[in-house]
Parts: sequence; C-alpha cells; structure tokens
Amino acid sequence: MTDSMPTSGLVAIAVTPLNEGGDIDLPGIQPLMDFYVSCGSSGVALLGVMGEANRMTDREAHLVVENMMAAVDGRVPVIVGVSDPSLARALALATFAMESGAAGVLLQPLAGLAGDARVAGYFETAAETLGDIPICVQDFPKANGVHISPTAWRLVVERCPTVTMLKAEDEPGLGKLTAIRAAEAAGQRRVTILTGNNGIHLVQELMRGADGAMTGFAFPDVLARVIALHADGHVDEAEDLFDRYLPLNRHEFRMGISVRKEILRRRKAINTARARFPAPVLSRVDHEELDRLLLRLEAATGLSTMDVIG
Repeated sequence: MTDSMPTSGLVAIAVTPLNEGGDIDLPGIQPLMDFYVSCGSSGVALLGVMGEANRMTDREAHLVVENMMAAVDGRVPVIVGVSDPSLARALALATFAMESGAAGVLLQPLAGLAGDARVAGYFETAAETLGDIPICVQDFPKANGVHISPTAWRLVVERCPTVTMLKAEDEPGLGKLTAIRAAEAAGQRRVTILTGNNGIHLVQELMRGADGAMTGFAFPDVLARVIALHADGHVDEAEDLFDRYLPLNRHEFRMGISVRKEILRRRKAINTARARFPAPVLSRVDHEELDRLLLRLEAATGLSTMDVIG
C-alpha cells in the first residue's frame, strides 16, 4: 500500500460518479480510478469540493472512500477530504480513511475565522485532535472566507508538525507562494505546495516554487505532463502544451462540475455527467459550446480528446 503523502506531480481531485438516478455509481468507480492513474497522477484526492462531498450522507462518504481506495489498490497515494465544522466528525472520517489505507487528509479552516492567531489556533487544535494523521491544509478563501496570511501559515508550520502540505488556492496567490518559499529559504520548515483552481496559473505557480497541483481538470494527463516537463527543465515545451488546453480549462473552471463531468463522460472516465443539486443540468447551448471547444482543441493538437497525453 502506498501510504506516504505525494510530494510533487498532479494529485487528481476525483469526481464522484453518479448514476442517472443520482446515486453513487459503485461499478463506475473502478474505471474512473484507472483513468486517473493511467493519466500519470501522482495521487488522488477524494471528497473534495468538486467531489460533491458536501452533498453526501456519512454513509455515502464512507462508501466512496472504501470503494475508491479498493479501486486505487495502492498504485498511488490517496488523500481524503475531511473538512467539517465539527472536529469530532472530521476525526471520525479521518480515522476511517486512514484505516482504509489513505496517506493523509485534506482540511479547510473553519468558515469565518479571522486573524492570524485564530487561524493558526484552529489548525493547532485540529492537528492535536487528528493525532499523527498527515494533514494537507486547503487554503481556499472562495469556499470558506478565511484568509491564511504568510504569517498565519508560519505559525501553522511551527506549531503543527503533522501539516506536511499546502493546497494553495488563494486568488491571487502568486505573491503568497513567493513569500512562503522565501520564508523557507530563511529557515522556515519546508512543506509541499500543490496548487488548485484547475491549474489556471500552473506554469506561473511552478515558476514561483509550487511542487505541482491538486486539482480536477478533466485532462489530468495534460497537467501531469506539464508538471513533468517543467521539472525536467523543458519550460517552454511545458508552457506550449499548457497553452493549447487553456481555453478549455478556463471554460471548465468557470462553468463548474457539470462541464467537468460532461468532459469526463466524453472521455469514457465516467458513465454519466449527473451531478447533484444545485449543480445545473447543461443546456443545448452549453453542449454546443463544449462541442466547439473540443473540436478546436482536436484541430490544434491533432489528438482525439480520448487520447491520454503521456
């Protein structure tokens, strides 16, 4: 079993496959996990924001963890989102995830926290509650309204040795990346930084010191390849590849889970594009826009959208 947190590459945020009735598509989990692994992902994250975790019952969350962990079968490490206003509930899901073979957990701050001391204090309490479970802090102000300043982050790193990763999704976040890496160069403990937001600024983030990305763009193979090329010093080639997919990536990022699932359906990674309320059902115009974007992408790359970039 792969039980160490990933330190670089593309950690794919997994969608949760649903059947046409809106229930979890348990048979559809295996091909989805095979898809993420075949795309060169260095890990998979479950029950993230785009995994529709906030629209599931506790039983469903356990079903997702249990079945996706079994489908991954130790090929790459798995991180499980456990964010909850109740740390007792977060601990219960984190314990179940770790017992199922997860490498660590993804945790957002409690919504509404303000001030460096309160933000750092929350993660100190959370880390004490979770014990020795490795934590990836999700810095996503759009979702929770909490600003994690470089000063707050320094306090978290100093007080919480089990915090080993930052999922950086502040917007704009490039300056924060630079500040954190500068603090590390001056002696602050280094942590893995993976960025999110569909990787919209991935090349710039890599240049600023990010180790990779943790996000759910429906072409994880492309982001994994961009990161690998950049790490090997082929920066222009990485940026050229990234640029070819940027219009589609931007569209998916702005349109949300319904478009992401539709692209994954077209790539045969999932059986249906069904998402739970309040995610919208795509209209005819939505499908026509996506058709055009995908056709233009195929014309520009000479590849079918079914092809996996390796």
